[in-house]
Amino acid sequence: MKAAMASVLAVLIAVVSIAEQLCGCAASGGAGGFSVEFIHRDDARSPFHDAALTAHDRVLAAARRSTARAVALAARSSGGGTDDVVSNVVPGTFEYLMAVNIGTPPRAMLAIADTGSDLVWVKCKSSRYDASKALFDPFRSSTYGRVSCQSDACGALNDASCDEQSNCNYLYSYGDGSGTTGILSTETFTFVDGGDGARKKNLPVGVASVKFGCSTTTTGRFAADGLVGLGGGAVSLVTQLGDLTSLGRRFSYCLVPYSVNSSSALNFGALANVSEPGAVTTPLVASVMDTYYTVSLRSVKVGGKTVATSRSSPIIVDSGTTLTFIDPALLGPLTEELSRRITLPRAQSPVDILPLCYDVSGGRAEAAAGGETAIPDVTLEFGGGAAVTLRKDNAFVMPQEGTLCLALVATTELQPVSILGNIAQQNLHVGYDLDARTVTFAAANCAAANCAGAGASSSS
Repeated sequence: MKAAMASVLAVLIAVVSIAEQLCGCAASGGAGGFSVEFIHRDDARSPFHDAALTAHDRVLAAARRSTARAVALAARSSGGGTDDVVSNVVPGTFEYLMAVNIGTPPRAMLAIADTGSDLVWVKCKSSRYDASKALFDPFRSSTYGRVSCQSDACGALNDASCDEQSNCNYLYSYGDGSGTTGILSTETFTFVDGGDGARKKNLPVGVASVKFGCSTTTTGRFAADGLVGLGGGAVSLVTQLGDLTSLGRRFSYCLVPYSVNSSSALNFGALANVSEPGAVTTPLVASVMDTYYTVSLRSVKVGGKTVATSRSSPIIVDSGTTLTFIDPALLGPLTEELSRRITLPRAQSPVDILPLCYDVSGGRAEAAAGGETAIPDVTLEFGGGAAVTLRKDNAFVMPQEGTLCLALVATTELQPVSILGNIAQQNLHVGYDLDARTVTFAAANCAAANCAGAGASSSS
């Protein structure tokens, strides 16, 4: 017995060591909550990192991924595909990953973190004789279990079936034709909490009986170890943490800008409370898909002047989409007002999806930050009077050297759903509360907040 406990402790120490190597700064922890590191797909520690790409190349690639993801989100949000087995996302269009440790003893894995889907799944060994090394081995875990095909969780999956032992077998397909099959299972998930300096760092937070897909077959390109669904559906990690713990169904993140060499933080429980000065809250509205966090966009302002209003324009808040998509009836007046106020020379866009671009070569980039040619703030007003101000770095991107483009684009007939993307959310602490049915936003210096303690008050 002592030998077994020593083995578990040794593996847990190894997991903590891995987490320490991953973290560029310690995420915060506290009573009733925990934080884990949220890294961008282009981070040097990500399996998706391409060292050959420049910073501008990465922005351009992210913008192009936005279109594919937005079309897929729209297909499900409009009602198409809700009865089939095709997921709402294409796996290549995600933007963030998170570390999670699974089983007893725990196995460290790096998974896609996705606010646009629900199922949690990881790559598993298919048998005791599977020689694969980088997979979770359920046969070595003392806390592994399987879910009955008569369970509510199995019923929540679009394409599930019973095997001879009444286990829940599933098929989960994606919009690009890739997919995963396996057995719906239960396991202990351990999250390595960063600590906050006032107490021990890297304190493991274990949650037993988390339902997840133990994937034995994947088709397509899945360089990560799996996927953690952070949506609002029945089998998402957020919902399960609310069901299995006292943390509630809530989480938050604080996204650092692409240009900052620092990790973001993903917070659960009490640490998901957005309490910075100036925090504003908007209610979630009804949506075809429970997965999506949908709010109502009511008006758009430029420099404090209202340029367009809408009785109700539903918009999905999504960390996995880079650009922001809004109704042409709102975007048209916005771009007209920006064109009138911004006196910088216009520039040719390097990509069709970014039509409004300016030449900021030479000294113009500095001029755009202040003075007569400064880029004005854009304010989005949501339901409940929640106004979120987008600074220049939230509203514009630089897809090539010397060219600055508006990162808000119009929805189309092919992609008619509005989406608040992650560029607009950078340096905002964004909190989702499924119990209160709200989303809360507050301005924050996310790099400083995440290093000093995620969720700590820090205004930009």
